[in-house]
Amino acid sequence: MIQLTFPLTGPSSVGAVRVYTSEHLPCGGPELVNTNVYGQLIAWQELMSSSKQPYGEETTVIPICRWSPALNKDRSRYELDSLGIPLYHLPPEIGNLEDYYHFYHSKTFKRSTLSSRGPHTFLRMEPQVKWLQQQEVKRRVKRQVRSDPQALYFNDPIWSNMWYMHCSDKNSRCRSEMNVQAAWKKGYTGKNVVVTILDDGIERNHPDLAPNYDSYASYDVNGNDYDPSPRYDASNENKHGTRCAGEVAASANNSYCIVGIAYNAKIGGIRMLDGDVTDVVEAKSLGIRPNYIDIYSASWGPDDDGKTVDGPGRLAKQAFEYGIKKGRQGLGSIFVWASGNGGREGDHCSCDGYTNSIYTISVSSTTENGYKPWYLEECASTLATTYSSGAFYERKIVTTDLRQRCTDGHTGTSVSAPMVAGIIALALEANNQLTWRDVQHLLVKTSRPAHLKANDWKVNGAGHKVSHLYGFGLVDAEALVMEAKKWTAVPAQHMCVATTDKRPRSIPVVQTLRTTALTTACADHSDQRVGYLEHVVAHISISHPRRGDLQIHLISPSGTKSQLLAKRLLDHSNEGFTNWEFMTVHCWGEKAEGEWTLEIQDMPSQVRNPEKQGKLKEWSLILYGTAEHPYNTFSSHQSRSRMLELSAPVLEPPKAALSPSQTEAPEDEEDYTAPPTHGSPNILQTSLCHPECGDKGCDGPKADQCLNCVHFSLGSVKTSRKCVSVCPLGYFGDTAARRCRRCYKGCETCSGRSPAQCLSCRRGFYHHQEMNTCVTFCPAGFYADESQKTCLKCHPSCKKCVDEPEKCTVCKEGFSFARGSCIPDCEPGTFFDSELIKCGECHHTCQTCVGPSREECIHCAANFHFQDWKCVPACGEGFYPEEMPGLPHKVCRRCDESCLSCEGSSRNCSRCKTGFTLLGSTCITNHTCSNADETFCEMVKSNRLCERKLFIQFCCRTCLLAG
Repeated sequence: MIQLTFPLTGPSSVGAVRVYTSEHLPCGGPELVNTNVYGQLIAWQELMSSSKQPYGEETTVIPICRWSPALNKDRSRYELDSLGIPLYHLPPEIGNLEDYYHFYHSKTFKRSTLSSRGPHTFLRMEPQVKWLQQQEVKRRVKRQVRSDPQALYFNDPIWSNMWYMHCSDKNSRCRSEMNVQAAWKKGYTGKNVVVTILDDGIERNHPDLAPNYDSYASYDVNGNDYDPSPRYDASNENKHGTRCAGEVAASANNSYCIVGIAYNAKIGGIRMLDGDVTDVVEAKSLGIRPNYIDIYSASWGPDDDGKTVDGPGRLAKQAFEYGIKKGRQGLGSIFVWASGNGGREGDHCSCDGYTNSIYTISVSSTTENGYKPWYLEECASTLATTYSSGAFYERKIVTTDLRQRCTDGHTGTSVSAPMVAGIIALALEANNQLTWRDVQHLLVKTSRPAHLKANDWKVNGAGHKVSHLYGFGLVDAEALVMEAKKWTAVPAQHMCVATTDKRPRSIPVVQTLRTTALTTACADHSDQRVGYLEHVVAHISISHPRRGDLQIHLISPSGTKSQLLAKRLLDHSNEGFTNWEFMTVHCWGEKAEGEWTLEIQDMPSQVRNPEKQGKLKEWSLILYGTAEHPYNTFSSHQSRSRMLELSAPVLEPPKAALSPSQTEAPEDEEDYTAPPTHGSPNILQTSLCHPECGDKGCDGPKADQCLNCVHFSLGSVKTSRKCVSVCPLGYFGDTAARRCRRCYKGCETCSGRSPAQCLSCRRGFYHHQEMNTCVTFCPAGFYADESQKTCLKCHPSCKKCVDEPEKCTVCKEGFSFARGSCIPDCEPGTFFDSELIKCGECHHTCQTCVGPSREECIHCAANFHFQDWKCVPACGEGFYPEEMPGLPHKVCRRCDESCLSCEGSSRNCSRCKTGFTLLGSTCITNHTCSNADETFCEMVKSNRLCERKLFIQFCCRTCLLAG
């Protein structure tokens, strides 16, 4: 309890001091202040420091029960002293401020938003109180640099190594264009979505998988039970499914391993690869609980050996069809498939019937630097791409591993399918009514070429940029969930058998066989008509002496060329193709009607007799798509009504896919001439018209019944006209004509009809600020700023660049590419010094270099060898020199791990490390060399197995005699 005393000028019953009880105070309670017979102050409470009072984030001023009066101290002290009241009974002064005191009362609400009222008015009236103030809580903040308030933090130990998900390390090599974190920040983490991995099982008790493991989404087809746990052995070969599962739904913030892309999704596993894989096994696996499981992810297929042509059998095909028709209560199961790892063998994923199916989402991979990985297979069925592993010096993917471990060595397109499955799970959380085709449309619309490097990028007739390496580009999780959230289901799928040609034709050697088909895309059948394309399938039957010599292309009416098959050097089969389905997505969104061209080339290899020709037996073209444009906001009957939807801009097909009459309304169609008002009995008085109607009145109360407009008219006579105060996106206001005119295609806002009058662009376009145009991709000399969706100018030295002005990909003439920049060309033996802005001398051991030190050589000078990024006069201990084709110097290769030194090859040892003994040119472990049974050793010798260490150690004498 606080007692408050103030010295007074007049007498009192207890002296010249008035004692205020708590009811006098503004925060008053019922207690009395205790005084002695002299009115002396008996006790007062220590003041509470205001800095210790808690306060939240609100900015409202908070009155508290602290008071700071200013007293006439000289007089009060004299009177108190004359009454025998010690001065130390007064509260302490405020700092060094004389005559200012701080009192505290405990009977008010400490966090009240209202100031105290009442008896403190009496205090202000006291002549000894010069000033009185109730204290207020003030908000003060520490001026430290704040981190991003939306930043996400995880305690999972390998989170920092997930370079493809975030850029917290600020590394210039960091890539986060898949925008997974941005989707998380919007609240999408895969909740209530079920994903299952079709593979060799998943380790359901792995600490990173157990929290999200769903037994109902799991089954062991190989063992015919409900436990999908992998079979353990010394090789750990059944780790594949566990690794894929971690990518999708590894638990977050459990201080273990990693974070899954959909870390709140449910994850299951179907063990079906650890045994004989038959049509029954595949069909059963694809059809497990289709009304419970949302997404099936598969990172397997036929042999990627460059010579196999194989796909799903009859039962598996029926399982696919059942899944897309009946799965997810009729919305369709979503099947995600890895495109294949046969790039080194020259394989082509069009020979894989799983990735070539219209029912699967075929996913490709790119390296962290946006290059084609060595294992990538090219084909026209690939829909999208994610990051994965690349060359030995590029980073791989981190994920969960067998035996409750983690790994940073997950590789191949096996990585990409579960990544996309996880990202689709985020989209399904945003909109769980997406159909299987909606998901494919969303991937086409939102995937981006980004920095992916390929020579075959092209823009199809619908304005989509597409490649045989990467499909429509790198998946963008943020764009996908945002589109999904507002998505309207695409119209029903139509299938049209456009043509069937059974005329046999010989395929000329080293020439091109062309056959054309003119189609109306089933325009006469309303239930089959395809106006806008999705998938295009060519059924082709060919007999041929060597199947790998064939190349097949399909050209759409819009001119888009899809490579259905490339040469396969290892495919020596003479079986040809029998009604094989080649599928392309490169015509997505194009008009289907018109002339299609099939091209077949026969480029014979040296192992084949070129006189033997192949034959095209028959082919047919099947078109899949929609009768009307899938993204049009108007239905057919709406377009005939007079109501004009203004809640969202009309999404238009690109101009290349439409006829001139569809891209822009003629001038006379935009005009609206009101009928004469004289003597018209049906015209209402202006007072009853819509506020946007002009002085000519109206023929009804709505905005689309005006005879003229106050501000602007929107629409035409054919599409209905409506008066609006402001023109919607995609239009600009022509004040002279009082009407909304359509902007040029791609413009979201504009100042006129010209292509060079765009002010901002629609989604999918970039604003070229120098030209004021909207473009689908930035021209040479400019780069795309993804955050602003604008084209910005590259550095003057760059012919092409990405992400930043000085991040060059192609240099102008007179400049060379080094360290991500274009530097002026320097003479041999010199390099460009960016600090001195001139050419400097390389180290004397370097023939060419990127810097002055010996560790920055590109090629070595004469008589020097390349070892550990340095040029050395001779290879060090444990290395041997080897000639390398195309290099002017030798490269030092490491000897076998048992050799101290070697000559000519890694296993031709001349000295051994401690613990090994030199026998011939091989180092073998001490105390293990003893001849086995003579017959066994002779068998080893005769079968030339002596070069293997195991046999050397057991048959050393025999092997040594064999040399």
